[in-house]
This record gives sequence, C-alpha cells and structure tokens, in this order.
Amino acid sequence: MQTFYLGVASFLLLTMIIGLARVFLGPRQEDRLVAVQLFGTTGVAVLLLLAAALDAPAMRNTAMVFVVLAVLAVMAFVRGSRKNDGRGGGGAGG
Repeated sequence: MQTFYLGVASFLLLTMIIGLARVFLGPRQEDRLVAVQLFGTTGVAVLLLLAAALDAPAMRNTAMVFVVLAVLAVMAFVRGSRKNDGRGGGGAGG
C-alpha cells in the first residue's frame, strides 16, 4: 500500500507542475487564484498521502496548517480585489 500512496503522491505533484503554467500564464487574477488553490489542495493531499505512506503523524498536522493558510489566502485575495474594484471592504453590506 505504501507504493500506491507514493505513486499517487507523485502523480499529484505532476499535476501541480502542470498547474504552475496557469499561475504564470493566467489571463486574469481569478485564474491565478484558482491555480494557487490547486496548489494548496493538492499539497494537502500529497502531505496526507505521505503521512499515510511513511507513518508520520507530524505531516498530518502540517497539512491542517496548510488548509488554514489556503483559506486565509482566499480571504485576502477577495478582500484585495474588492478594494481594487472600488467597492471597499467595510462591513457586512460591502
């Protein structure tokens, strides 16, 4: 089973490398954000697979930290894009 986990982790790393093109070539900021979210999600999946394959519980904790950081990155992007649109970011109504 360890070989299977490592093989799937390698495949996911390959998809991350392919997704790197979208970060640099994405025509809009939204495309780049989706690519960065792909990195976050795939990175967490790779860490969880490696934690299972290598029996390393510390990698599971690292994956949880990456999940929180990914959520904060999306929040920062949305807040920054709202300020750039001129709508501001103050309050529940916008």
